[in-house]
Amino acid sequence: MMTTKRFNLNASLLLFLLALISASACSPISTPTPFIPPTGQAPLIEPDLIINPTPTTNQVLVVPLPTIIPTIDQSNCVNNLTFIEDITIPDNSFVPFGSFVDKQWLVENSGTCNWTSEYRLRHTGGAVLGAPEEVALFPAKSGTQVTIQITFTAPFDEGVYESAWQAFDPNGLAFGDPIYMRILVSP
Repeated sequence: MMTTKRFNLNASLLLFLLALISASACSPISTPTPFIPPTGQAPLIEPDLIINPTPTTNQVLVVPLPTIIPTIDQSNCVNNLTFIEDITIPDNSFVPFGSFVDKQWLVENSGTCNWTSEYRLRHTGGAVLGAPEEVALFPAKSGTQVTIQITFTAPFDEGVYESAWQAFDPNGLAFGDPIYMRILVSP
């Protein structure tokens, strides 16, 4: 009995293979897709970013030589002050009654003497407006610009007020441009 089972199994396998072969015979034959090379040249694409190597550079450090300034004999120097501009409170500014007025002038030491703490700025005319009669002139070397600052107090009377100031050397001699303040006081 064993031989019939084997035959039946072999016969079924054989039938299956025949069915598979006949089914594959019905399918169309595949045709390969031919490769057609391009006839024209491919367009060139411009790069967005080109990296060029930077050539190596040698840095040369320039060390300036010190400037030699001749020593000026301060006993034979000349004093001078040049007014440059009003930094605060331009002339004819309106100021309310009793307010503090922070007046600043830009000046230059245009002489050959260096100003020391012995140099003074003195009130020489007009209203004092609550400021001291004399203030120390800011120490400054010859050829430099400095800011002179005086705080005034506006009066409680309406009107036009002026105040004039002059620089003085340690010997009490006036020099340079006088500086002024002119305000219009109103309620």
